[in-house]
Amino acid sequence: MNMMRPTPPKGIFFDVDDTLYDHLAPFRDAVQEMAEPGETFPYEAAYHRMRYYSDKLSVDLGGAGTVAYEEAVGDMRRRRFQLALAEFGIQLTPKEAEAVQQTYLDKQYNITMFDGARELLRKLADAGHVVGLITNGPAEHQMNKISAMQLGGVIPAEHLFVSGAVGWDKPDPQIFHHVNQLTGTVPESSYYIGDSWRNDVVGALAADWQMIWFNHRSVTPESEHQPQYTVTSYDELERLLDKIIG
Repeated sequence: MNMMRPTPPKGIFFDVDDTLYDHLAPFRDAVQEMAEPGETFPYEAAYHRMRYYSDKLSVDLGGAGTVAYEEAVGDMRRRRFQLALAEFGIQLTPKEAEAVQQTYLDKQYNITMFDGARELLRKLADAGHVVGLITNGPAEHQMNKISAMQLGGVIPAEHLFVSGAVGWDKPDPQIFHHVNQLTGTVPESSYYIGDSWRNDVVGALAADWQMIWFNHRSVTPESEHQPQYTVTSYDELERLLDKIIG
C-alpha cells in the first residue's frame, strides 16, 4: 500500500530592512541632522551607496557573527558613511562619521512599517502558512528592530532568522537551506520577499526559492538573475500572493 506523503507547508519569508519598514527614513534624518547637506542632497542615491558599502565591508570581514566582524563592526559602520557620503562631496572625519552612525542607530528603532505590511503578515499567518523573517546583521541589533515592530503576536520566535545568530549571511544559500530544515519547508514551496538585489534576489535564487523582488524604489537589476516576481507595493504583493498561493 502506497502512503502519500503530506504536502510540505508553504513558507513565506520576508527581509526586514527596507522591506518591512522604510529604512531610508532614519538614514535621511541622521544625515540631515548631523551633516547638514542642504535641501537638494540626493538622500536616496546616498542611501543606496551606504548599503553597498555596508554589504561590501561586511563581506570583507567575513559576515555578521564572525569574530572579525564583531571586533570591527563599529569601524565598519563609520567607514560606510564616510565612503558613501564622500561620493556626494561630504567629507567626514571618523568622529563625525561616528556621530552620524549613532544618530542613525538611535532613529532606526523608531520604526513605522510600510502600509499593509503588518496586515499581510497576519493574513498569511492566519491562513496557516509558515511565515518568518530572514535578515542580515548582528543578532541583538536586528532583534531590537523586530521587537520595535511588535511582531511577536504574528511571527513565532523560532521563525526569526538573523545572520549574526545562525552563522550565514545572505546571499549565501546556506541560510535559506537552514531555514528550510528548521521550519519543515522545502525550496520549491518557499517564497522570499526582499528589496536587496545583491542579498535577497541572488541568495534566494541560489537556494532554489521563489523570489519576489520588492522593488519599491525602482532600482535597476545588478546582474542577469531573474526573480520570478517583482512588486512595488504591499497592495501589489498581496494581490500576487492571493493569486499564486491562495
